Amino acid sequence: MPLWLGAVLALVVAGVFAALGFWQLDRMQLKASMLTSVEQVLAGREEQPLQIATSAQPAYAWAAGEGHFLPVPAVLLDNQNHGGRAGVRAYRVFQPDDSGTPLLVELGWLPRPGDRTLPQTELPGADPFAGLLLPPPSPGLVATVLERDDARVLTTVLDVPALAQALQLPALAPRVLRLDPALPLGYARDLELLPNTLTPERHLGYAVQWFALAAAVLLVALITALRSRRRR
Repeated sequence: MPLWLGAVLALVVAGVFAALGFWQLDRMQLKASMLTSVEQVLAGREEQPLQIATSAQPAYAWAAGEGHFLPVPAVLLDNQNHGGRAGVRAYRVFQPDDSGTPLLVELGWLPRPGDRTLPQTELPGADPFAGLLLPPPSPGLVATVLERDDARVLTTVLDVPALAQALQLPALAPRVLRLDPALPLGYARDLELLPNTLTPERHLGYAVQWFALAAAVLLVALITALRSRRRR
């Protein structure tokens, strides 16, 4: 291989590794900012009406209100871990008294047994409640409704427009409500924001690895070039 071609390839590979490192840094900063915003909301817990769920801003808020759960199938979000166990997160559609648009309310986590049968979920009562209002989990690349029957819709992501269509509803609010863990209804839950994804520290660690690989590629290319010149 010509020396110039090897140098070009080394620069391209190092550039790709460096780009991946910067991407990890961007993810780190995004999640760190998100955690800071949620910490501020949870520290104050200034109650906002549930109707603000129909707007995308502010991204995070502590909301409270009254209403009733609609008798539509529960939404089960698959591939959710809790305490080292695999299961689903259960959501129900709630109709606030102060808004015409219903929203998804997270009731908590349920285990999924080895035979992969879907857990049963009860329709809660209409007691007043409060919780953390936040955007649904990142939809990823593909939104898939795996199963659907009269009682449940199993999905891999919370694609709100697609779920509204699957539940035969005109619309759903773009944000979801994670119930206060202190409330007696629902299942095992917390207000952990990153239960199934990487923390900012992990993103920083991966960024350092990508930058180290980029530096290693350039170093190997430089050593190879110097040895080639000495032979000549």
